[in-house]
Amino acid sequence: MAAAPPLGTAQRIRTRAIWAGAFFAASVPPALIGFARTGGTMEEAAPLALVFWGLGALFALGAAVPTLRHWDQLPDAVRWLGAAPMLTVSFLLSAALVAALIA
Repeated sequence: MAAAPPLGTAQRIRTRAIWAGAFFAASVPPALIGFARTGGTMEEAAPLALVFWGLGALFALGAAVPTLRHWDQLPDAVRWLGAAPMLTVSFLLSAALVAALIA
């Protein structure tokens, strides 16, 4: 059996995954407002949405790396909490790529 992960690893994974979700959620309102404005351009809202999305992706990666390193030693709930933000990002990017290729 493999050794236990370093002390506090599960807490760091949970914290980073929660921050990733918060930043991803924070990127939605600027994007929606930018798209919904009539007569305006996306130039005002896009940078803010991209900054929040980029921070979310950074935190998702920060949660995914230790999750994958210590997968066997972590409880099931922490495993999926650590992997979910990065899985969501990869799914959404894949769906956007497929939609762009089909259109």
